[in-house]
Amino acid sequence: MKLSVKKFALSWSILWGMAILIIGTANMIWPDYGSAFLTVVASVYPGYEASQGLGSIIVGSLYASVDAGIGGAIFAYLYNILPE
Repeated sequence: MKLSVKKFALSWSILWGMAILIIGTANMIWPDYGSAFLTVVASVYPGYEASQGLGSIIVGSLYASVDAGIGGAIFAYLYNILPE
């Protein structure tokens, strides 16, 4: 069975981007929620700072989407080329 590289990359891109968006939004409402996780995410994505407002959440979500899309594409490609 082969994976569609484009579909796998898009799926992971949407999933990870939405995860960062939801956790970041929840952190704006409840400041203690996910703060340690968002601090780790902020250390990986330049320009994103945890608890800095809606603009920062959007930047983090975009970084996460691109990151997961690239990672998902690499994973699916490697899965397809490796022998069974």
